[in-house]
Amino acid sequence: MEGITEGVNNINIAGADSQKKSNRIQVSNTKKSLFFYVNLAKRFLQQYNEVELSALGMAIATVVTVAEILKNNGFAVEKKIRTLTVDMRDEPGARPIPKAKIEILLVKTDKFEELMAAEAEEKEFAADGEEQN
Repeated sequence: MEGITEGVNNINIAGADSQKKSNRIQVSNTKKSLFFYVNLAKRFLQQYNEVELSALGMAIATVVTVAEILKNNGFAVEKKIRTLTVDMRDEPGARPIPKAKIEILLVKTDKFEELMAAEAEEKEFAADGEEQN
């Protein structure tokens, strides 16, 4: 878990491709763990006050789970949910295959900063406890 948190803390949020929305997270259900996306979404909420979670096909369940974790723990509220179908091609010239897509826009709650401070304090306390052992 520490490795995931460390990776999230060291990530370049602006990203290499500045043409894409900078507060969008494109979620995959195979590349990263669920809590990687939860922690990353918290970082985006801190920086931008809102985050857009996006996924195609089977990863839709992961996006919904990430959004629900953030909502149920009081970090975010949903502002907009959009579903659509996009055409994807496996190879150039191949017939398009329709894929389901979801986009969930979350904004941080009034108590977001308070919750983040409490979480940081809890991590600090746990780290102090480990040092004493």
